Amino acid sequence: MSQPIVVVDAFAEEPFTGNPAAVCLLEEPAGERWMQLVAREMNLSETAFLHPENGRFRLRWFTPTVEIDLCGHATLASAHVLWQSGRLDPGDAARFDTRSGLLTARREGDHIVLDFPTIRERPCEPPPGLAEALGAPLRYVGRNPFDFVVEVESEETVRDLRPDLERLARVPVRGICVTSRSHDPAFDFVSRFFGPASGIPEDPVTGSAHCCLGPYWGERLGKRDLVGRQVSARGGVVRVGLRDDRVLLGGRAITMLRGELTASSIDRV
Repeated sequence: MSQPIVVVDAFAEEPFTGNPAAVCLLEEPAGERWMQLVAREMNLSETAFLHPENGRFRLRWFTPTVEIDLCGHATLASAHVLWQSGRLDPGDAARFDTRSGLLTARREGDHIVLDFPTIRERPCEPPPGLAEALGAPLRYVGRNPFDFVVEVESEETVRDLRPDLERLARVPVRGICVTSRSHDPAFDFVSRFFGPASGIPEDPVTGSAHCCLGPYWGERLGKRDLVGRQVSARGGVVRVGLRDDRVLLGGRAITMLRGELTASSIDRV
């Protein structure tokens, strides 16, 4: 039996922007080896796999090389697919059991809002060679359970980064998130995210990084509701709401492709 697969641009303002995620809506659990092979075949930042479980959905995310613990854009894409496919009614919340606990998504007009955990960074010494690998002076360096968070002096610095990805791949974290204030009053901050150690040279839009960027900039700007723009080549916008120990991440989703994995390619073991 063939397996439907959908590609969705998440946190996208228009087609061919945001972060494309592949979504496999399964009827039952699949083997890790098969999921990793499918993610490698899709060769996107993340491929999401979900199936019904106990009245909710079990959700897992894979880069082309590893399974990860938390992903925003592929969760947003998964909720979008559930509503578009009719598996959930438009007014129902999507509820996902994941390696990071229960995550939910709801629709608000043309946006999807994710309810994610707050992930705070702590100041730390930069690993040796980080400034040289990024090619820019570092104003601040912090670390959370997943990533290094680096503030640099300006949006232009963020946009102009041409990092040494081979050197960054030796930093033992999921990724390096580089950020600054935005010079555009429509946005509070900008960022880019490099994850070569996780098989992602540069992630187009990283929802989960905003679980840290939101609190980071919220404290500095004295705001509870912010708008971040990830200034990758594709670009994307993430609306961030700070609510106690939770972060609300809002963005749009656009279905770009519907297809199927052929029966001969499926070995779910």
